[in-house]
Amino acid sequence: MASKAFALVTPASRGLSLALTRHLLSTTDLPVYATHRSQSPDDMKKHILEPLKGVDPNRLNLLHLELTDESSISAAANTLADTLTPDSYIHTAFLTPGILHPEKQPADLDIQKITSTFQINVISHLLLIKHFSRFLPPAHSKRTLDAPAKWVHVSARVGSISDNARGGWYSYRASKAALNQVVRTFDRQLQMNGKQAICVGVHPGTVKTDLSRDFWGSSSQRELFEPEDAAQCLVNVVGELGVEQRGKIWDWAGKQVPW
Repeated sequence: MASKAFALVTPASRGLSLALTRHLLSTTDLPVYATHRSQSPDDMKKHILEPLKGVDPNRLNLLHLELTDESSISAAANTLADTLTPDSYIHTAFLTPGILHPEKQPADLDIQKITSTFQINVISHLLLIKHFSRFLPPAHSKRTLDAPAKWVHVSARVGSISDNARGGWYSYRASKAALNQVVRTFDRQLQMNGKQAICVGVHPGTVKTDLSRDFWGSSSQRELFEPEDAAQCLVNVVGELGVEQRGKIWDWAGKQVPW
């Protein structure tokens, strides 16, 4: 059974989420719990560990999870609970679900794509909070940590309402704005309950993944990252955050994203 602090990345199968999983394995000594959907656990584990050198494979633990199925999310959380000792808690959690349908004008809006966008970009994040936040450390009465646990949602700068100068991307912008409100709301809940944890959102820049492939050419080279570089930036930024920075959205350079 695993004990004490651990990291969680969900999902963790490709792009930025895969890079985050590998970065946590290679730069920390934390056990890492990573969720996947389609591959077999053995194939997924091999895929994650393949480029890493000197990493104990026993530190990587896989959980099957389908983001669009609450029963699957609940089952994954229950499986995790069965592997942990009572004193285990989340040190850092990266919740990474995201999908983009880039509508340029109202005529591009499609009900199925809008529904899919909100299902992944907002609803799955809410359900992950519902089922996995129980693993955050308890209030100060039981044990005082040196630093708060970090519960981190991957958001986007385009979720900022005040920073929207270009329009477009209706469902993506709206879903990320909603996710930012989720971040703020959940953090207030953690604070009200005295939990030794903070919730924040992060903007990784434009990461070279399938999600953003069509927009690499139009992105500022300063904010265009390989997944490995984006993961390193985000882990570094999150590691420096304290209670004073809670409930806000932070970019890859450690600057606050306006609401």
